[in-house]
Amino acid sequence: MTILRSGRAAFRFSGPDATRLLADVITGFVAPEPGPARWWALLSPQGKIQAEGLIGVDGEAYLLDVAADAADAFFKRMKMYRLRAKVEIEDLRETHRVGWQAEAPTPAEGLVAHEDPRAGGLGWRVIAPGALAEDWSTDEAPWHARRVAAAIAEMGPDFLPDSQFPHDLGMDLLDGIDFSKGCYVGQEVVSRMKHRGTARRRPVIVEASGLTPKDPVVAGGREAGRVGTIADGTALAIIRLDRVVDPEAVTAGSAPARLHLPSWASYRFGESAETE
Repeated sequence: MTILRSGRAAFRFSGPDATRLLADVITGFVAPEPGPARWWALLSPQGKIQAEGLIGVDGEAYLLDVAADAADAFFKRMKMYRLRAKVEIEDLRETHRVGWQAEAPTPAEGLVAHEDPRAGGLGWRVIAPGALAEDWSTDEAPWHARRVAAAIAEMGPDFLPDSQFPHDLGMDLLDGIDFSKGCYVGQEVVSRMKHRGTARRRPVIVEASGLTPKDPVVAGGREAGRVGTIADGTALAIIRLDRVVDPEAVTAGSAPARLHLPSWASYRFGESAETE
C-alpha cells in the first residue's frame, strides 16, 4: 500500500550542470549514481534549515522532495542559485505526487521509488504522476509512526524553516551532511558545529499521556523543547540535551514524561556544549 504524502512536493533537476549546482548548494552527498535516497537540507548563510528532504537519481536527473509549505521559497532560491548554469528545474506539484511505502513498490511506468536508509531503514519514498496516485491511501499514520519511533524530524510537523541547524535533527549522524565536499551555503556554520562540538539540541522520543503538539517539555523547571509529531502515544521532540539530567524526571504538557534516545544516537542526556 502506498500512502500519499500530501504535505510534500517534488522537484526534478536535470541538465549537464545539475550535479554541480546541487553539490554547491545543499548539504548532502550528490552524485549521478543509482541507489538509495539521501537526506539533504538547503541552508541559510547562517546555517539554519530552509528546506529538507530526500534526493534520489532518476536516469540523468535528480528527484527531490520538500515540505509543501516551503516549496515556493525553495523553488525561488534554487532558480536564483542557478544563475547561468545549464540546469532545468521542474516544479512537479501540478503533475506528480509524493508517497511512502513500507516495502519496495511494484514497478509502474512513471513511478520512481528510492529506499530511505535513515535510521536503519524507513521504507521507500515514491514519486509518481497524479494518475497513478489516485488510489493511494490518505492515512499517513503508518509513516509518522515509523519515523517517530526512529526520531526522524520533518519540516512542518516538527520544526519551521529557519528554526533549526542540521545537527539539531541529527543530519550529521545520518548521512545528511557531506563533510568531505567543498563549500555549500551555510557550510561554515555546520563545519564549526562539528569540530567545536556545539550541537546542544537533538531529536528524542517522548513518552507521556495526553500529549498534544507544541506541548512544552520541561526538565529541572526549564523548558528543554516542544512536542512535535505524535504517533501511537509517543512523540518526537528536538530537545536541549544539557537541560535533561534525569530523562525520567521531566514533564510534557502537564503530565510526567520519559525521554528516550533513538537507536542511532551517539549523544547523551546531560551533555553540554559551548555557546554557538
